Amino acid sequence: MQLNHYNSAFKKQKFSITLICDGVTNAPNIGSLLRISDALGVEELIFCGDNVQLGKRIKKTSRSTEKYVSHRIETDILTVVSDLKRKKYFIIALEITDTSIRLNDYELITNQPVALIIGNENFGISEEVLKLTDAIVHINMFGENTSMNVVQATSITLYELIKQIQKIDD
Repeated sequence: MQLNHYNSAFKKQKFSITLICDGVTNAPNIGSLLRISDALGVEELIFCGDNVQLGKRIKKTSRSTEKYVSHRIETDILTVVSDLKRKKYFIIALEITDTSIRLNDYELITNQPVALIIGNENFGISEEVLKLTDAIVHINMFGENTSMNVVQATSITLYELIKQIQKIDD
């Protein structure tokens, strides 16, 4: 028998992960990020930038998860990241750079809370923000394109980080 929301035995759980979005403004992406944050137990979702709209357009893709996911909008990402660093968060950026580590080679070796920064759909994460990170990871690509949708990339990365957090906690 196929399981559904009502008869599955998934354990509700939150992980000490804060997802920071650097200029993500596309409404379907915002809705999907809320949905994946709920599904994967993200503690908080912070949208950073001047043009972030959490209106009616996100509700279709979020499927009401904006009611369950702790989220907020901040204009200055540098302040957000600096505040989290002061609170002893381990800051990871998801970005392809000349020093980034392939996600499948990356090993999380801290039990600090984690902040994962994802970038704008077109421009990625700013250099100023990258300088504040403790690690930069990327997803190895095997096709012709050098990037994927921000939501799919975030989903893959969160899933891998949660697997590693669970190993650390065990």
